[in-house]
Amino acid sequence: MKNIVVLISGRGSNMEAIVQACATEGWNARIAAVVSNRPEASGLAFARARGIATAVVDHQCFESRDAFDAELARVIDGFSPDLLVLGGFMRILTPGFVSHYAGRMVNVHPSLLPAFAGLHTHRRAIESGCKAAGATVHFVSAELDHGPIIAQAVVPVLPGDTEQTLAARVLAREHLIYPRAVRWIVDDLLRVEGASVRHLRGEPQLLN
Repeated sequence: MKNIVVLISGRGSNMEAIVQACATEGWNARIAAVVSNRPEASGLAFARARGIATAVVDHQCFESRDAFDAELARVIDGFSPDLLVLGGFMRILTPGFVSHYAGRMVNVHPSLLPAFAGLHTHRRAIESGCKAAGATVHFVSAELDHGPIIAQAVVPVLPGDTEQTLAARVLAREHLIYPRAVRWIVDDLLRVEGASVRHLRGEPQLLN
């Protein structure tokens, strides 16, 4: 059985979706811990209510990013993770941290990468006149919001959309594709081939 550790900074709605999918679908995995860089993150209460171990590594208590990441890795490794899932973790991770978890750390980003890496993705999509937006699940690399793409979901950009309405539509798709992608990893169905990810059963990795 694989151990999954989820990192959050706030509510952790993607974490909630993964926890629920793991339980209802009977994955050969368990959510070993939920770890946050913010003591007030509301997702911690959700995890505790379900008997999941939690931990806090407050980034404000460290003088450097390297020091924070070193302590974060120490805490995470205490849960023997097979997979590290970023679920709204609002910290840029150092190359050393990323290297430590290479091939076993995933993230979801609210755009169709490689378009609109970074912040304000929905505003930028609307301002650019995009007719479609979406979300991307990917393995994490040292370059921000890059790494081999596991799955994407597409949503339309509608006339009159605001950042908030588009964000809500994209988030609903994140809640579908992120648990699916994590289960593929749990079931050993993915292979990274260079910059690409191949699904061994040929399942669609672009979802509408």
